[in-house]
Amino acid sequence: MFTRAMTGVRWLAVALLAGLVAACGTVPPASTGPDSSNRPPGSEAPTSPGAKPSDQEPPESDAPGGPVELNANVEDDADGVNVDTVIKATAKYGTLSTVTLEHGGTGSPKMDVPKVTGTLNGEKTTWTAGSGLDPAATYTLKITGANAAGEEKTETITFTTKAVAKSKQTFVNIYPKDGHRVGVGMPAVLTFDVPVKDKAAFEKQLKVTSVPAQEGSWNWFSDQEVHYRPKTYWKPGTKITVTANLNGINAGNGIYGQNSSSKTYSVGRSVITKVDLKAKQAVIEIDGKKAKTIPISAGKKGFITRSGAKVIMEKLDRTRMASETVGISENSSEGYNMMVKFAMRITQSGEFIHAAPWNAGNMGKVNASHGCTGMATDDAYWLFQRADVGSPVITTGSDRETEWGNGWTDWDVSWEKYQQGSAL
Repeated sequence: MFTRAMTGVRWLAVALLAGLVAACGTVPPASTGPDSSNRPPGSEAPTSPGAKPSDQEPPESDAPGGPVELNANVEDDADGVNVDTVIKATAKYGTLSTVTLEHGGTGSPKMDVPKVTGTLNGEKTTWTAGSGLDPAATYTLKITGANAAGEEKTETITFTTKAVAKSKQTFVNIYPKDGHRVGVGMPAVLTFDVPVKDKAAFEKQLKVTSVPAQEGSWNWFSDQEVHYRPKTYWKPGTKITVTANLNGINAGNGIYGQNSSSKTYSVGRSVITKVDLKAKQAVIEIDGKKAKTIPISAGKKGFITRSGAKVIMEKLDRTRMASETVGISENSSEGYNMMVKFAMRITQSGEFIHAAPWNAGNMGKVNASHGCTGMATDDAYWLFQRADVGSPVITTGSDRETEWGNGWTDWDVSWEKYQQGSAL
């Protein structure tokens, strides 16, 4: 009896003590299922029924030690890829080492750039082609990349582009040509054999680099001709590179750029001819200094020489001039057909500066030509030897203005107005 009584007292004391602790501490949560048992600290919850530790793989990691993943925006063996597709290659879990994109030729003479160049972004994770693609051509895209551990991987993708009819392609021609020396007023002149509707898309692919650098702007003279000139005349000695990455670029109306092209040329010394029709003389300035004054005879009544800022467009040692080319019958009293020396064209419509020995008695006295600016043979030769294609000829003294686009009239408007001719 005594033993049992003591056991009961102890049980009651323990029970009361437990109740006291429970009242002053945290109440344990209610049981919610199989995981509600009290587990020792640090123990893990059991897995779901039937699960094994090996079945529960961690998610795929982006750790740099993983293999590099190479991709492109064109699939291997793709056929009929649009020519205006700009190819891109990317690297995931690593960086790009080299990317090449080229075709083996299509038999067309305009395919003079089989390899398409491109640029890498700063992180070296994306390569973007610098132009579109040739039509009906098979291309090979080779991408090489590596992860942080230096483990390389290469992917090769081959695809074929869609054929485009020649009538749906426009060819760009750049003037001046490689290696030419030009005057300080020479604009870059780009012409297209098929009209361009989306001028902005094309202009974005045009670039002019000059050394030393000089501010400039594009100006669209028509759907088939765009020029570039600096804000002021080019500095003598400037090196100029004109690049047109137009191959495969969408020109609008279903037309695409047929080729990409680049030309590099240089600027000679400054030779500026100032023709005063009233004074009947031309003053030539070389590198900013007056070098020579030449008596001239320009257009007479009915054939008035145009005033305006012109540029020498071509130089011809000898050329035949016939009145019928400007609408005057050779058999009329004003008709002519003769060879002339040292001819420098300054308008598309047919104005030249040239030697005119038959008009020697009128030089400096009377304007007696059919619109050209004539001078003595020795004077014409002197100027011919010094002026370049692109040298400015500024004519004043008549009320007949040079029509916009009648020659390279880029300097006949203000800089502000010229910039308005840009499509961007």
